[in-house]
Amino acid sequence: MLIKAVESILQEAIQCGDFDDLPGNGRRIDLSDYFNTPEDLRLAYSLLKSADVLPEEAELLKEIAALKGDLASCTDETKRKILHKAIEERMLNFNVMMESRKRR
Repeated sequence: MLIKAVESILQEAIQCGDFDDLPGNGRRIDLSDYFNTPEDLRLAYSLLKSADVLPEEAELLKEIAALKGDLASCTDETKRKILHKAIEERMLNFNVMMESRKRR
């Protein structure tokens, strides 16, 4: 009974165009990230994603990519060394984090 009521409300909203301006309207939902995430982390990662919060490893990868971009355009040798060291530190942190997750 409840399912029918909810379905009726959704159908009415669809007919009224209440969902027409939602982001991603008309595009397929890509669930590959969801299913590629380990089952025990899916719920937590989904909640973080909904709140626009990235997991720590994703933040690190984002930082590494930004630093690599800075390094590619840097001409000052001293700054290049600093950037290179920062990239190495973050890569080490990322690798340690991934290794510790494998052991769980």
